Amino acid sequence: MADPRFFTRAGPFTLHQLAEVTGATLGPDASGDLVVADVMPLATAGEGHLSFIDNRKYLDAFRTAKASAILAAPALAAQAPKGTALLLSDDPYRAFAMAAAHFYPRPPVEPGIHAGAHVAPGADISPSSRIEAGAVVQDGAVIGPRSQIGPGAVIDRGVTIGADCVIGAGVVLQYCVVGDRVIVHPGVRAGQDGFGFAPGAAGHLKVPQLGRVVIESDVEIGANTTIDRGAGPDTVIGAGTKIDNLVQIAHNVRIGRGCIIVSLVGISGSTHIDDFVMIGGQAGVAGHLTIGKGVRIAAQSGVMRDVPPGATIGGSPAKDRREWMRELATLSRMAKKKGDEG
Repeated sequence: MADPRFFTRAGPFTLHQLAEVTGATLGPDASGDLVVADVMPLATAGEGHLSFIDNRKYLDAFRTAKASAILAAPALAAQAPKGTALLLSDDPYRAFAMAAAHFYPRPPVEPGIHAGAHVAPGADISPSSRIEAGAVVQDGAVIGPRSQIGPGAVIDRGVTIGADCVIGAGVVLQYCVVGDRVIVHPGVRAGQDGFGFAPGAAGHLKVPQLGRVVIESDVEIGANTTIDRGAGPDTVIGAGTKIDNLVQIAHNVRIGRGCIIVSLVGISGSTHIDDFVMIGGQAGVAGHLTIGKGVRIAAQSGVMRDVPPGATIGGSPAKDRREWMRELATLSRMAKKKGDEG
């Protein structure tokens, strides 16, 4: 059960209600009037709980589960434990996410400006937004309806934030244009200078960074991620993209729609990443590259050249996944042979 000190639970709900929320259908012999009080992981769920299975690795736990109801794919229905009600979905994990959000909805915004906040007279604050203690909102900044600015956050001069955004504690936004429904987790820094210098024997001359960071709607940015503003063109984060913690995005980078970027990724300046690209943890992408639509990059890869749309790559330097795996297998055989000879 989620700790009630931090999470407020709604419900209970009937299976009919949850089926409507998730788009799932009632399984064989499942009663739509069955009441479920909470969501729980498969291994710990019991009476009154809803759980899910989306990975065959957990079939043993599924077969012995004690949950009152389980979201599962139709192909697994025959393996459900006796007496457990099923909600059938082709995408049980997504359906479970919908159900969990129904049980634990985002609390409504309590409008107002805390007495300990510092809001400049020239800032435009929606009356339905919330500014927490210690936050600083500078002249010319715009905070849209129902948006929340966390404790100690700094919204610099001229920054605009759309509707229904959540800006976490300690975030600093400069030179940023932010869309609607954006979540920025604590410690994010966006809009600071890009790393631009003209090198020379007399010293490295700083190049003015005259662009912005444009964060489109429905983006989520993980804790302590940094996004540099553009040098002239903007740095752009496309709609619906999700960025994990501790990611570095350099100046002039353009990231398309619906991308997934996992923690500790570094993307060098002026690289263009097309829509729906997935980048695994600790991968590094060199500058001035084009990464095509739908590309998948394995964790810890070093990407040093353009990648065509739809490719799956890995290794350092990164290459086609099949070639990379063949090379790893060959090296493994060579090492084993050498060891046997020794």
